[in-house]
Amino acid sequence: MPHDLHPGYWLFLLDWLIRLAALAWIPVKSPPAAARSWLLLVGFVPLFGLPLYLVLGHPWLARVRRQRQAQASQLIRERQAGLGALRWQPGEGDGAAADIARLAERLGDFMPMHGNAVQLLDDYDASLAALLADIGAAREEVHLLYYLMFDDRVGRSVAEALQRAANRGVRCRLLLDAVGAKPGLRAFARPLRAAGVEVRAMLSGGLRWRSLSRMDLRNHRKLASIDRRIGYVGSQNLADADFVPKHPNRELVTRVEGPAVRQIAALFASDWFIETGERLVLDAFVETAAGNTPAQLLPGGPAYPFENARNVVAALIQRARRRVVLTTPYFVPDDVTLGALRVAALSGVDVQLILSQSNNQRLTRWAQRSYYDELLQAGVRIALYRPHFLHAKHLSVDEGIALIGSINLDIRSFALNAEAGMLCYDRDVVARLRAIEDHYLADAEVLALPGWRARPRWHRSLEGIARLADSLM
Repeated sequence: MPHDLHPGYWLFLLDWLIRLAALAWIPVKSPPAAARSWLLLVGFVPLFGLPLYLVLGHPWLARVRRQRQAQASQLIRERQAGLGALRWQPGEGDGAAADIARLAERLGDFMPMHGNAVQLLDDYDASLAALLADIGAAREEVHLLYYLMFDDRVGRSVAEALQRAANRGVRCRLLLDAVGAKPGLRAFARPLRAAGVEVRAMLSGGLRWRSLSRMDLRNHRKLASIDRRIGYVGSQNLADADFVPKHPNRELVTRVEGPAVRQIAALFASDWFIETGERLVLDAFVETAAGNTPAQLLPGGPAYPFENARNVVAALIQRARRRVVLTTPYFVPDDVTLGALRVAALSGVDVQLILSQSNNQRLTRWAQRSYYDELLQAGVRIALYRPHFLHAKHLSVDEGIALIGSINLDIRSFALNAEAGMLCYDRDVVARLRAIEDHYLADAEVLALPGWRARPRWHRSLEGIARLADSLM
């Protein structure tokens, strides 16, 4: 009789029911590469794998957040309609730039605008000093959106600058990721609010997460809008360079003046609206030209219908004709990006990948090493920067396109994080970025295929195992 069966029978039956249910459910809800990883995990440990999949299996976001993003996107497009005088029109021979600008606008709403001045700040302290000076000179409004804010020297200096600005009547808002900036929120939220600064945490955790989003979705953007006249977009957080012991960060930030600053202000307003439901006043996209650089903000994240960052990065690689240089601290690409890199290199494009030799995420470090062999074999050049933890994230294509921001070349940045990058269609900006890239290469270890293949066999096994977890990184 069934009730006389050994308990092990029921456990065996449950084990296989979970496997069969996963086989029917997971491929419908996840991309093929992610589905394979999850099915492998559930197949080995069903009682652990299925609950983990239900929590972290796919980047779902609450309907209200997706609706608010759609409303913000519609408003941004309406405000840009008819602004022909601000739209940058690529000239003859700028076919790649025209294609990228059109794709980025369709995905991320913002059109390419001429008349910008773009500085590249690759000195950590100098970048922070510039931001503090601009906050100190603000007259009307300071909006900061950052992934990390720590209770350290940098965090305190930013908090003090915001307090001083609020005391002189400047409207200040600080939007921080609830998990990444938890130390800063705990230390500064109360005194900042007492000074009149509006502080909000984005994608809060705790008991609220299940009704809002997948629990590990994060807002990874690092941007600032000051008086809608000066903007910052880049990789640098509000924390000391060595906030991770033994891994002092090297970053790259763009300081922008001109019409594109209104795009940064609009993205902040979008995130503020998505998180709080409050609609900030957005004035028209009108600005006196500050320079000669055409620029365009590229936002991405799970609130958008498509994987904006992944699609634009893949298109940039595919449109390269002579050289493409990609700099990232975390390299765990999806199949589309990996294939684009291989095809570009095999087609004769000089493909240079610059990674950090040190890495503060051990699983990611082992996983990204699993890609080196196939890339080196295809002709991709790989360099490992040695002096610091290279946390900068940027890409340059041929002589005329650069992308600088918070976007890593990994599945997390492409599908799970809210990210932002500034596209610049300017030879001078690319030349300055290439000088920074050359500085990285001068202090880097260059990998060669024979030497790489001589690594211990157990390294290869560990790399392959780590790669199976790419959907969790």
